[in-house]
Amino acid sequence: MKKITLLILLISFTAFAQRTTKDKPSKITLTGKVLETKSKQPLEYATLVITNTNTQQVIGGVTGAKGSFSIDASSGTYNIKVEFIGFKTKNLGNYNLTESKSLGTILLSEDAETLNEVEVIAEKSTVEIRLDKKIYNVGKDMTVKGGNASDVLDNVPSVNVDAEGAVSLRGNENVRILIDGKPSALVGLTGTDALRNLPADAIEKVEVITSPSARYDAEGTAGILNIILRKGKITGFNGSVNLTVGTPDMLRVSPNLNYRTKKFNIFSNLAYSYRKGPGNSQSFFTNFDDNGIISDYRNEDRTFDRKNNNYNGSLGVEYYINKKNSITGSFFYRNSKDDDIATNKTTFYNENKVFTDNEVRIENEKEDSIDKQYSLNYTNNIDEKGQKLTIDLQYSDSDESEPAEIIVDGVLSEQNSQTTTSKDRLLQIDYVLPIGENSQFEVGHKATLQDLNSDFRVRDAFGNPLPNDPSNAIEFKQYIYAFYSQYGSKIDKFSYLLGLRTEITDIDLTVFTTDQFKEKNYTEWFPTVNLGYEINEGDNVSLGYSRRLRRPRHWFLNPFESRSSATNVFRGNPDLDPTFTNSFDLGYNTRISKFNLGASLYYQYSTNIIQRVSTLEERDVNGVLTDVTVRQPVNLNDEDRYGFEFTTNYNPTKKIRLSASFNYFKFNTGAFTYVYTASNGSQITTELEEVNNSSWFARFNSRVTLPWKVQWQTRLMYRGPQSDAQSDREGMFMANLALSRDLFKEKASLVLNVSDLFNSRKRESITYLGGRNNPSSISEGAFQWRERQITLSFTYRFNQKKKSERSGRNGDFDGGGEGF
Repeated sequence: MKKITLLILLISFTAFAQRTTKDKPSKITLTGKVLETKSKQPLEYATLVITNTNTQQVIGGVTGAKGSFSIDASSGTYNIKVEFIGFKTKNLGNYNLTESKSLGTILLSEDAETLNEVEVIAEKSTVEIRLDKKIYNVGKDMTVKGGNASDVLDNVPSVNVDAEGAVSLRGNENVRILIDGKPSALVGLTGTDALRNLPADAIEKVEVITSPSARYDAEGTAGILNIILRKGKITGFNGSVNLTVGTPDMLRVSPNLNYRTKKFNIFSNLAYSYRKGPGNSQSFFTNFDDNGIISDYRNEDRTFDRKNNNYNGSLGVEYYINKKNSITGSFFYRNSKDDDIATNKTTFYNENKVFTDNEVRIENEKEDSIDKQYSLNYTNNIDEKGQKLTIDLQYSDSDESEPAEIIVDGVLSEQNSQTTTSKDRLLQIDYVLPIGENSQFEVGHKATLQDLNSDFRVRDAFGNPLPNDPSNAIEFKQYIYAFYSQYGSKIDKFSYLLGLRTEITDIDLTVFTTDQFKEKNYTEWFPTVNLGYEINEGDNVSLGYSRRLRRPRHWFLNPFESRSSATNVFRGNPDLDPTFTNSFDLGYNTRISKFNLGASLYYQYSTNIIQRVSTLEERDVNGVLTDVTVRQPVNLNDEDRYGFEFTTNYNPTKKIRLSASFNYFKFNTGAFTYVYTASNGSQITTELEEVNNSSWFARFNSRVTLPWKVQWQTRLMYRGPQSDAQSDREGMFMANLALSRDLFKEKASLVLNVSDLFNSRKRESITYLGGRNNPSSISEGAFQWRERQITLSFTYRFNQKKKSERSGRNGDFDGGGEGF
């Protein structure tokens, strides 16, 4: 790497000396672009070596982010070569240059012999800008070492992960999460919670897609987060092993092994982890009678004692049939065993805050889940111009069992169980047709079929149904058939990508215990427009539009009630309808020397937004009429959401790397009257007033190299306060700290990481049940999913050298994507 840097400096100095010569020949300019042969992706930092055949003087230059170059020279005869780390040097021969000339598109092929010098894990986190997405390479982010996928996402600009693990993009929680471009068993039946079991070391990069093109699923009104897993790129046998220990109790072993030859690439990501996850929550309720006078108080303190044993592994084989065709098969397996104890201490007070009663309710839930996924991919690079056909087949099988015992004041009260099975099938076909040098047409089809069954049983201590039996069983079927086409082109500095997608949705929901049958069938069209203009090599502007939707997931439709608390429950709503959103995004990116800046303005208009609403219902609890809080997702009115964000990177020296991001958003939701039918058949009306509110969040990240090559990384995050129709949420601050040192001639790394340094990652809020103007109850609460975590992580790499990976492949528009 040092030799290449010196060569570039020498070339630059020689070129400068030539330009200052007094009697110089006429000036000419060489232009062109350097691309990778197979993917047609631009190669940034490729070096052009231009040698004068008469004087043997050397001039040259380096390609920019788009793979393009523009080099000034004097007229004469030159030998021209193009070099790039890990690729075969291309000698273009001799040229007699008397006037400016374009060398056109130069294609470089990977060199299998020199690939051993390219490290799989990039030295630094980088950002790649595409017309329809931003790609964040995880790199050597120390604050996620020993962590999981949720920790990685929480470190990506524009993304937040709250105290419960819910992922949001620009403040909107309806974000679609994909693995390697497709729905995956890694996400599991429980949504984003399952990401906590995916180790961070298995992730290579995250694609943030706020203005998705027609190639992507229309699901996710906020956009898409696509997690790309690592796959070996080095010939021979190589890999790494990570061992992490921590407090609260935590142990993780995760080897990543890879073997590659000219015909085969065998890759694997394995992990075993054991961890305890202590958490807590507090809720204080002030209840009012019909005249608005305080009737009583209730305090609930919960502690969560979680134990998790998790094993997951993936094994894949890629077979290169020939230079143009390859087939990849992979298998994923996860077995997760949880033992969770939730202790809920409830204290009751009268209107004068005088103690009247108390109750200790313990839920001991054991969860055993097995997820399996089989994937098959066929890729045919039909010609060197970029014509490409890909076919994906995927089958997933998930089985989850959750038996639970509920003990009230030391006596067994309930024996509950829930079993959920899901079978998912996927077929996807994509075809890419280049038209000329700068245009591309794409067409594709995708079918996603899900069959899910969930059986929830509630029994008393003797195995008998309760008087008002809350048990239920559902059958959920969701079949989605999608077709799309899109056309992209570049005219000089202007790029555009226009697409149209249609999705045919068939949903059947059967609730057996109440003999309900819900059927929703609809066909919708989703146009997309992405425009880009390259002002110069370092500045570009983009404009995107897309129409998207949010389909209710099965756990939002299932009407069963949670049982960990008798007075604070959640239940699904089988009457939910999808949310539709029109999104606009205007972006600007600039690069000035060591400083990078990205800025975006965005606007979203959504109809039938889905939001959780809390109501107060009077029920018989242990023979006493008690106010019970019932939370349920409902369709509210339309919502306008708009905001802006900034992301910056500044590297003043090789030893200091700084980055920051800031996001501000404002939203408006109309007033809404919600009518809820209580368990006794009575109607409860809740008036939700209009919401016109804003919020913001900011991040700052620094990495400093200390003496003795110790690296120190600090990450700070603050999320501003936010309000909705029923609640006010306080701001939240969090800090992570990490120290790292490479060992054994940089074959190993030792990382000390403190996550949530000040133990401040808590959600604090006030909820007004029944509406803000005339509440029937006010709840003040705080929730902490997990407490401060300290980990020590050791990683050993074998047959991997410590040179930076020079990917740098920034396309004008993505022609095929990561399996989309």
